[in-house]
Amino acid sequence: MKYRKIENTDIGLSLFGLGCWAFGGGDYWGSNHDQKEVNKVVHAAADLGVNYFDSAEVYNEGRSETSLGLAMKDLSRDKLIVGTKISPSHCFPGQIAQHCEASLKRLNTDYIDIYMVHWPIHPHSIRHYTNDEAIINNPPILEEAMEGLLTLQKEGKIRYIGVSNHGASRLESFPEKDSIVINELPYNLLCRAPEYEILPYCKEKGIGVIGYMSLLQGILADLYPTIDDIPMLMKRTRHFDDRKNKLSRHGENGFEKETQATLDALRKISKEVGISMPDLALKWAVVNEAISTSLVGVRSVKRLEANIKAINEPLDQNIITELNLATNTLKDKMGGNLDYYEGAKNDRT
Repeated sequence: MKYRKIENTDIGLSLFGLGCWAFGGGDYWGSNHDQKEVNKVVHAAADLGVNYFDSAEVYNEGRSETSLGLAMKDLSRDKLIVGTKISPSHCFPGQIAQHCEASLKRLNTDYIDIYMVHWPIHPHSIRHYTNDEAIINNPPILEEAMEGLLTLQKEGKIRYIGVSNHGASRLESFPEKDSIVINELPYNLLCRAPEYEILPYCKEKGIGVIGYMSLLQGILADLYPTIDDIPMLMKRTRHFDDRKNKLSRHGENGFEKETQATLDALRKISKEVGISMPDLALKWAVVNEAISTSLVGVRSVKRLEANIKAINEPLDQNIITELNLATNTLKDKMGGNLDYYEGAKNDRT
């Protein structure tokens, strides 16, 4: 396994990071949950050199953290890097400490390696976490939130402070912004918006980047022959026409023609080079050295081993060039909006 060092820290993240959102079961990923299988996956990941495990307090109402905590029970904690996220609606003074303690308890650990603010702290972002208008209209104060995070760090409850889904302007607005060492962002062959501004910014500032949705929740796994076959739940991003999907909220007409053409082009490249489309996507997701680790969610040891093998085998530069060319048109059409679930006017990042 290859690792990438995070500047201003003493940690290096494995290129493959285990996304733990599905742990614990839930409506989004299906209610089925087998803790024994989770244990096998986490233990096998650690044995294969994976050291980063990513969760959040909101994932399956905390059950993701609980499941990960159970799976880590018999592993050497000092060899694991655990990241979890606090909801922006919980970043009031006092609440940060309470929610961190709750995550520590669920994770069954004395410390969290990377503690991230899940989305930027502002009304529209918070609206997705609570219906309480008092909180929405009077969000936590950024200075107080950072003070709470720094206190947790001084107390040893968290090792490093991070954020998730933050664009450059949001990061610049943070007090004590030099204390932020990680930013978690969507990044894959169909979501290249981070390349416009935020990846260069993070690289310049020495901020590591955790890439998520490397397979765009299965769309890049070559499971669906056409975009019409993709389940509506997976078609809520700006790639797709909001008018055709009651579940989406971005309010845009989407880029379905370009998305289909891009998927067709990727499928063609896959056949020509003899590498499966999901393997190509996983390999490409870590080509950019600004990406510290790329998260993949898996439910079986067999799938885990296949994905790790894919990431560990680098892509030929000619194939990288082909993949970039095949996805450039969609990238240019969609632009630099980092929030794939909201239109440009409501971009939460």
